[in-house]
Amino acid sequence: MDRRSFIKNSAMGYSGLVLGGLAFSPFKSLSRPANLRITDIRGCTVASNYDYPIIKIYTNQDVYGLGEVRDAGFLGQALMLKPYLIGKDPLDIESILHSIRSFTGHGRYGGGYSAVDIALMDIAGKVMGWPCYKLLGNKLRDQIPVYADTFGSEDKEAFARFMEVRLKQGYKHYKMDLRPWYLDGIEGAQSGSYPTEKGLEIWGTYVERIRDVIGYKVSLGADHFGPMNIQTGIRLGEFMAQSKYGLAYIEDVVHFSQFNSVNINKAITAGSPTPTLGFEDIFGFEGFRPFIEENAVDIIHPDMLTSGGMIETKKIADYARNFGIRTMLHCAGSPIATIAMVHCAATIQDFICQENHALEIPWWSDLITGIEKPIIQNGHIKVPERPGLGVELNDEAVKKYLREPQYLYKSGYFEPTPEFDKPVLWQEAIDKKIIGRWASMGPWWHINDKGEYGYTTDKR
Repeated sequence: MDRRSFIKNSAMGYSGLVLGGLAFSPFKSLSRPANLRITDIRGCTVASNYDYPIIKIYTNQDVYGLGEVRDAGFLGQALMLKPYLIGKDPLDIESILHSIRSFTGHGRYGGGYSAVDIALMDIAGKVMGWPCYKLLGNKLRDQIPVYADTFGSEDKEAFARFMEVRLKQGYKHYKMDLRPWYLDGIEGAQSGSYPTEKGLEIWGTYVERIRDVIGYKVSLGADHFGPMNIQTGIRLGEFMAQSKYGLAYIEDVVHFSQFNSVNINKAITAGSPTPTLGFEDIFGFEGFRPFIEENAVDIIHPDMLTSGGMIETKKIADYARNFGIRTMLHCAGSPIATIAMVHCAATIQDFICQENHALEIPWWSDLITGIEKPIIQNGHIKVPERPGLGVELNDEAVKKYLREPQYLYKSGYFEPTPEFDKPVLWQEAIDKKIIGRWASMGPWWHINDKGEYGYTTDKR
C-alpha cells in the first residue's frame, strides 16, 4: 500500500471554510418537550486497561444521557460542572457547552466538557427519536473501520502473539508501539535521547516481525517514539517508508505541547515520506487550527473525549478536510465512548479509521446492551440506528468492575454528588485531586505478555 495514497486518495483541496456542528437546533424544534430541565449529574469509574469514568446527566422527565470522561482521567472533571448544568434545558446544547468552555484544557482536562457534550447529545437523540449521528448531519457510512492498537513489548514474540490475536478478528488497520526503551542498553542505538541509525534498525526488526504476522495488504502505523527533533523525525519517516516496513503513518513524532511544535511538526511532515498523524491530546478547534492551517500533520487524530465531544470534533474534521487533511479517531475508552465516536465518524467525509484498545479486556463489550454483539465484526462497528447513542449500560457488568474507592476522589455507582452543588475553583480541584492530568489507577484487568488474563499492577 502506498503510504501517501493512504491519506490523499480522497482528500479535497481548499474550497472555502466548511465547518460542522449540529445539523439543526433541537432547542428550537417544534417537537421538543416542554419544560425539560437537567436535574443532576453523577458518575462511576470502571477499572480497566485505562480506567473509564462514565457519567449520567439526569432530567426531570425520566430521560438521561450517558457520557464518558477521557480514559485514565478524573470523574470529577465532569462532576465539577454540575452548578453550570442544573436547571438548564439539555436541548440547548451549544449554549451549555459555551458556558463551561472555560473549565477545560488539553489532555485529560478536556474530559469533562467532552463527556457533557456526549451526554447532552444522547438526551437530544432520545428526545427527538433520532440516532446521534443525525444531529450532526448526513450518515456517510453504515459501519466504521476500526484499527487495532496493542500494548508494546520488548519481547518480539509476545508482540507477534498480540498481533496474531488481532489478525484473527479480521482487522484491516493496525498500530504498534516503538518504544525508546527497546533501545536501552544497546551500544550505539541512541545519541543522547534520540535514536541513531542503529536504533532505527532495531525498531525496524520489530516492524518486520509484525509484518511477518499481518502481511502487507493491511495498514500498519506506529507511535511512542520518545524524544525526537526535526532531523530524527524526518529520518524516522524516511527509514519507515522502506517497502519492508511500509508504515502508513508515524504518530505524535513531536508532542503538540513542545515549544514551537507547529513549525517543528510542519518541517517533519514536509520532509517525511511516511505520513504523520496527531494529536490525541489537543482540546478544541482552536487547538487544532494552527496545525491544520500550517499543514503540520497529514492526518489529524483527535480523541473525542479530549477534543470536545461530538460537535467540536466534527467541526475540527470538517475544517481539516478543507486543507487536504484526513481524520482518524483515537479511542482507549469503554463501549460508551466507542459508540459515541462511531456516531461522529459516520458523518466525517474524509475518515480513515477509529482506534480500539479492548482486546486485552474480555468483558469490554459486556458493559453495554442494546447493540448487536460482537460490537466489532471483521474490523468494523455498525452505526446504531436507535435514538441517542443507541446503547445502555449493563449495570451488573459495570458494577462488577468498578475501580476501588481508595484510588478515587469520588467512588460508587452513580452516587449523589452534593459536594459539587456549589462551584469549585480550578486550583482547588487540582489540589484536592478532583481533577488532574492523569489519574492514579491502581491494579487493572488485562491479558499480559504471556497471554494470561488477570488483575495485576504490571506495567502497561
